[in-house]
Amino acid sequence: MPANLTPQYKKAQERYRSATEPREKLEALREMLRVIPKHKGTEHLQADLKRRIKETKEEALSAKKRRKGGPSFAVNSGGFPQVILVGPPNAGKSALAARLSGAELDVAPYPFTTREPHPAMMPYENARIQLVDTPPILPESMEPWMGSLVRAADAAVLVADLAAGDLLEGFAGVLAQLGRQKVFFGEVPEAQQGMPGAVAMRALVAANKCDDPDAADALAILREAHPGFEYVAVSAQTCEGLEDLRRRIWALLDLVRAIPKPPGKPPDFDDPILLRRGGTVIDMARVIHAELAERLKRARVWQSPDHADGAFVARDHVVADMEVIELEA
Repeated sequence: MPANLTPQYKKAQERYRSATEPREKLEALREMLRVIPKHKGTEHLQADLKRRIKETKEEALSAKKRRKGGPSFAVNSGGFPQVILVGPPNAGKSALAARLSGAELDVAPYPFTTREPHPAMMPYENARIQLVDTPPILPESMEPWMGSLVRAADAAVLVADLAAGDLLEGFAGVLAQLGRQKVFFGEVPEAQQGMPGAVAMRALVAANKCDDPDAADALAILREAHPGFEYVAVSAQTCEGLEDLRRRIWALLDLVRAIPKPPGKPPDFDDPILLRRGGTVIDMARVIHAELAERLKRARVWQSPDHADGAFVARDHVVADMEVIELEA
């Protein structure tokens, strides 16, 4: 029996998916349970909502206890891919995050405006990516929780200040401080390979302030000193290069968009399910609901590069970007 979910339910579901705090998620879940149509076709969904409400209550209580004992700086991604912005003081991380997302963040032409992590949602075509602005990293110090915050993200954007007189020192300081917490970019150094806790993250460099008169020379020097990175010249001030940066961030994550199609209804192009490249139909089902993944038999695909529209595919079918998929349980 079809669920026939209402616009009110879908609106509350969107709030839940965008929420980053347990309290916000809990409010959205309660609203979803309140407005969901009550019939046999939604029984499993109602049970799942009640389970998630219980779990989120516990999460909210745990977060409240942590706040009493001191600040917690973990950032919940809400199920969206998470990209963390790191860099030295006054490099322009907050300005870039604000430009890319449209969010209102504290932006000022002096260092240390950002004291704690701030999430913001960046749109990319019909997908969304969570950016996390962070406090600056100095060559001699950084916040003790930054290492765990960075390693929890899916990728990183290293923001370099092309107008800074200490460009190389500031950039090397960021790499050194994170390296001390065994967070590396590209690959783990040979001396650290096999060491517990050592991670290699996907990353690119946003070379900010490319509108500075000496920016081209500064970027050439930075590339020569650190040749292993992908560089994108940008300006948060003039917006130059921002669309290129947005595309490069999407490419860095290496994701595909599965377009869900409820049976008998048109596909939902505005709310794709994001999967790692190589993800399968069963992975898509798991994102929607664990029980659906267990019951899934097969799927039908449209806009597929390898199959005719409406063709049936197996559970292990590898999803292509923007492929429309109808799951059959």
